[in-house]
Amino acid sequence: MNQPKKWKLMLITWLFVYPVINILFITIFPLIKDFHQLIKTLVLTLILVPLIGVFVPRLHKKFEVWIRK
Repeated sequence: MNQPKKWKLMLITWLFVYPVINILFITIFPLIKDFHQLIKTLVLTLILVPLIGVFVPRLHKKFEVWIRK
């Protein structure tokens, strides 16, 4: 089977990350708006990284045929 196309892996990852970050900005950031920027970034990454670890591999598997085309 062909090697996965890196640009397709990155595209799927970005298509997951972009809306999640926007949802977090809308839902979480108003609650922590007065916190220091480093704390806001910490909160964002504490939520985002585990979500990426769970969902992105599943998306890559779901689109595996297209990724390898």
